[in-house]
Amino acid sequence: MKEDFLKYQAQTSLHPLGIEISHAQGSYIYDVQGNAHLDFVAGVSACSLGHCHPAVVAAIQKQAQEYMHVMVYGEYIQSPATEYVKLLQQQLPANLEVTYLVNSGTEAMEGALKLARRYTGRSQIIAAHNAYHGNTMGSLSLMDYEERKAPFRPLIPDVRHIRFNKIDDIELITEKTACVVLETIQGGAGFILPKNDYLKKIGNRCKEVGALLILDEIQPGFGRTGKLFAFEHFDCEPDILVLGKGMASGLPVGAFIASKTIMDTLSDGPKMGHITTFGGNPVIAAASLATLKTLLQTTLIEDTLEKEKLFRDCLKHPKIKEIRGKGLMLALIMETPEIADQLVLEAKEKNLILFWLLFEKRAVRISPPLTISMDEIRKGCRVILDILDRI
Repeated sequence: MKEDFLKYQAQTSLHPLGIEISHAQGSYIYDVQGNAHLDFVAGVSACSLGHCHPAVVAAIQKQAQEYMHVMVYGEYIQSPATEYVKLLQQQLPANLEVTYLVNSGTEAMEGALKLARRYTGRSQIIAAHNAYHGNTMGSLSLMDYEERKAPFRPLIPDVRHIRFNKIDDIELITEKTACVVLETIQGGAGFILPKNDYLKKIGNRCKEVGALLILDEIQPGFGRTGKLFAFEHFDCEPDILVLGKGMASGLPVGAFIASKTIMDTLSDGPKMGHITTFGGNPVIAAASLATLKTLLQTTLIEDTLEKEKLFRDCLKHPKIKEIRGKGLMLALIMETPEIADQLVLEAKEKNLILFWLLFEKRAVRISPPLTISMDEIRKGCRVILDILDRI
């Protein structure tokens, strides 16, 4: 199977981790040798309710027996998607009225960029240094990491960059700006939180000049930071909200949300300004609805902050220089990139799944399922400390 994997399946790196999967349940992924791997990554924040959560599995099975894909997005009334976006809107600020369902976070960002340019009639887009919003051409254009961009140029034009958390750069947002695109918490940069009312000040500046604020909640959304959405921590409401990853507890999905006034500009001039065949797929919408209901009907979201505290209490070690992030979106900042690499790779051999971040090479990602237990946290932390003691 490994030979076929490497021969026939396109690879994203020269050295994939290569665990051959048998099944997964709760906080564990099982390989074909029968080893149980404690999952501290959750499919890179995607499996909010862990692996094969009963409510999600039941919703998928029920919907798959009724109907699956029947028509391209937006033409037929399909109850899973309609029920989902209604419940979602009830949790959001009043200005976030209408949800466009798509297939992934990066497609949601593409739709949001098109929407901002269409609504404002402007072309300039402002993003942050060290931002990561996805890898399609528009999302890639927001990045300032030339090593990743250069092979694919020319990208979309008229993108400028500001420094995250640097108030002095706010003046670069002008009447020429269509939108400012920010991660609520910077992910690939090392799980950097906004400080000193940064997002609120950006939002106020956008209002002054008529630009739209797009917040990317693809990673921190759906309870990962102790609120349903991370922007709730920071006294800021976006004009367009971009979602993905943890939305359906492991199925491919994304969404962008705006006011009806803004969103309606995509349905006329031209008609079908954004089109997606499988967006709003009823099986995935059913999984999204089950995920959201479970988050709202349990204490998983508030428990996230207690679990963060346990991670911080357990993971005290001289080689861990800092723990960044919030809730169960945490990054261990090691002394060197080499120690980070060694920790991830040795943890794999000890049946603990850790992972890296894109730009901050000293970082080790900890983003487990929100359903992880306190005992499982302690168990995984003991593995980490044991490895660090021996490095």
